[in-house]
Amino acid sequence: MLLLGIDLGSSSVKASVIEGESGKCLSTAFYPTDEMKIIALKPGWAEQDTEIWWTNLKASIADCTDKLGQKKNDIGAIGISYQMHGLVTVDRNNKVLRPSIIWCDSRAVSYGEKAFNSLGKDHCLSHLLNSPGNFTASKLAWVKENEPDLYSKIHKIMLPGDYIALRLTGEISTSFTGLSEGIFWDFTRNMVSEELMSYFGFNSDILPEATPSFSISGRLLKSLASELGLPPGIPVSYRAGDQPNNALSLNVLNPGEVAATAGTSGVIYGVTDKKKYDPLSRVNTFLHVNHNHTDTRLGVLLCINGTGILNSWLRRNTGGNMSYNEMNNMAEKISPGSDGLCILPFGNGAERMLGNKDLGSRITGLNFNTHTGAHLFRAAQEGIAFSFRYGLDIMKETGIDPQLIRAGEANMFLSKVFRESLSNITGTVIHLYNTDGSIGAARGAGIGCGFYKSEKEAFKGLAAVGVTEPDRSKSVDYEEAYLKWKNLLSEINY
Repeated sequence: MLLLGIDLGSSSVKASVIEGESGKCLSTAFYPTDEMKIIALKPGWAEQDTEIWWTNLKASIADCTDKLGQKKNDIGAIGISYQMHGLVTVDRNNKVLRPSIIWCDSRAVSYGEKAFNSLGKDHCLSHLLNSPGNFTASKLAWVKENEPDLYSKIHKIMLPGDYIALRLTGEISTSFTGLSEGIFWDFTRNMVSEELMSYFGFNSDILPEATPSFSISGRLLKSLASELGLPPGIPVSYRAGDQPNNALSLNVLNPGEVAATAGTSGVIYGVTDKKKYDPLSRVNTFLHVNHNHTDTRLGVLLCINGTGILNSWLRRNTGGNMSYNEMNNMAEKISPGSDGLCILPFGNGAERMLGNKDLGSRITGLNFNTHTGAHLFRAAQEGIAFSFRYGLDIMKETGIDPQLIRAGEANMFLSKVFRESLSNITGTVIHLYNTDGSIGAARGAGIGCGFYKSEKEAFKGLAAVGVTEPDRSKSVDYEEAYLKWKNLLSEINY
């Protein structure tokens, strides 16, 4: 059997088809080749037209199936990964009522803060394991207050992946993981939070019926099958937000296992079986994709807005638009600590792990007679790695204390300097894998439809393509550089 994975991001939609038995990727494609448009009618707003998602999804799938030829008829299940925390609203005819308010939209921050204060810190953190923050529930509260006529027409709300599943199957549903992702879930009572729904004045009927992430939630409409080049009636059997799905793609499913990404922003995502929380709500906890009533599996997520975007900024503005590989090679020639040059990477908006403060980036210790562009490149990558260490120390308070970090062979993890800095400053071994979100979604589809008899079987073909271990000879240099970086951060974030 072949398995199709769809990864709906905010920049593009990627599709991949894997061979179920081996896990080998047979075809992959993404659209558009530049970036999908984000609508920002006001500062801090971010919306996307759901029809653009659908157009690019169809193009990606068509490209994949064209490459497969007649083998496309062997595709037996579909999995969906999607950008988290977005809000899609539909009426009783399943017509979308407004553009989706996506994950990076910040208009609902004050609604989440008011809910946190009104419901009480103790209740929110012990029952929701999070502040309502700027998540889906708060976004819906904004619509309720500011667009009351539209709100009155809402039949169901959905997350972006739920909407894609609706378009594929004609069925409206969500996942338990998705409900927790929207901050609708009461972890103590294992049900939708009555207190939160009552506070915001939401009718429970507005939420779709929930199913496990690994389950058949619908089958491909016959009317769509020929258009997409897929067999009619194949099941949509997996759905998850991008970060839980990234963890799945790296076989991070059990307590103590940790996944990381470092693209424009950076994420550490660890799995635990303990319902613990950060009292300052600097990290977020969701139901993981394999959570069930007998085996608690929670995903603790740390997001750092300012990571790879710093590297790309340097490339555009100081690197003469050289390649990232050239920048990495130059950075490798500089010793750990960058000869005293220190960079804070926080220049991409408010940082949750810093108490939602927007500190901006900082470059300190610059000496015109000593430092070169290579020093800047190295100090930037070290600063990003140090921000991961800072966040990981917060996560340890929730029980996440990894010895191994798994990551895809992409973005910042392509840099030896970054991998070495992160490994040394955290004391962890880093394993790299040749996988991504769309491939993870395809494996998830195989689990959900029963093709794989176990999660272990789904990952039998996954092997590390690179390993980085801490270098004890450099540990002192890295620790001294990190302490200097941390002291600088403390002075600014007082």
